[in-house]
Amino acid sequence: MFTGIVEELGEVTAVEDLGDASRFRLRGPVVTHGAKHGDSIAVNGVCLTVVELEGDEFTADVMAETLKRSSLGALTVGSPVNLERPMPADGRFGGHVVQGHVDGTGTIEARTPSENWEIVRVSLPADLARYVVEKGSITVDGVSLTVVDAADDHFTVSLIPTTLALTTLGRKQPGDPVNLEVDVIAKYVERLLGTRGASR
Repeated sequence: MFTGIVEELGEVTAVEDLGDASRFRLRGPVVTHGAKHGDSIAVNGVCLTVVELEGDEFTADVMAETLKRSSLGALTVGSPVNLERPMPADGRFGGHVVQGHVDGTGTIEARTPSENWEIVRVSLPADLARYVVEKGSITVDGVSLTVVDAADDHFTVSLIPTTLALTTLGRKQPGDPVNLEVDVIAKYVERLLGTRGASR
């Protein structure tokens, strides 16, 4: 489990096309410290398994389903990526419950800067709209954020200078894709209520 608090801005150093999958090599001195084969690392919000480690770089395989559901397929050598290790059992819960299981992708539609923060509008797939509410939580490219406004086809978030400086969201431009993971609690509530209603 992750919390959506990005630990470092890493970089893609190699991409290998495996036909029905891709293999990525990524640089991240912080997240590779103490890491070992089989560990999980979230890359732009996608939970990946460490296959190889060499210095401050790690390799991860990404299957076709993940490439289809996320924006990882658009990454190229040199692309910056948000990196986070799983939360330790005794760690601080800084964001919200993030599984690293991307629900879909959105697109940056607009950026509105102000003196101390920036409002970013992101398109929202129709099948995810019901899980996104004003002042609720959403994960965008692995970053835990609070929804400012929610509509049927988009939502907005407000980014503080730290988020702009230390994550990919400070660099994304209108038209760029982003990974979205909605609050898993909302999905469980929907499932439970639906099951209870169907059993009556």
